[in-house]
Amino acid sequence: MADLQSAHHGRNETRLERADRNFVELLQELRVTQTGVQILFAFLLTLAFTPRFPSLDTVQRATYVTTLLLAVLAAALFTAPAALHRSLFQQNAKPVIVQVSSRLASVGLGVLMLAFTGSVLLVVDVTLDRDAAVAAGAGTLVACTALWWLLPLFVRRSGLRRR
Repeated sequence: MADLQSAHHGRNETRLERADRNFVELLQELRVTQTGVQILFAFLLTLAFTPRFPSLDTVQRATYVTTLLLAVLAAALFTAPAALHRSLFQQNAKPVIVQVSSRLASVGLGVLMLAFTGSVLLVVDVTLDRDAAVAAGAGTLVACTALWWLLPLFVRRSGLRRR
């Protein structure tokens, strides 16, 4: 009975059942984000092989390399939970796996936000100009911050999650 979750969580499940459910939910979230990272990474990889790439200036090349590395880091962070689970499989570590994986996913979202920002910055800089690129990059950063961090914070604080 002590292993049952308390009533304030609204579910009658053991600690391990909750960990299993939370891990499945986390993997679903990671599938969504991983697709975005893969598309972004593929786009960035192809850019270096386009005819226009050699004409990029130093800032554009630095933005490209930084954004490419951020996309790689985001992909690594989003796939780390699967590797962690695989290495700790059948070791009675599911609650720890869920906790660490959740943190990895949160850091991954932050890195992905920076990769999105860098991608927009680069594309707008190449197609329009640097001032427009900075504005578009800032707008991307603000939009992702608002949707990924501020909206959940607002929902949590307003009590909407209890309804």
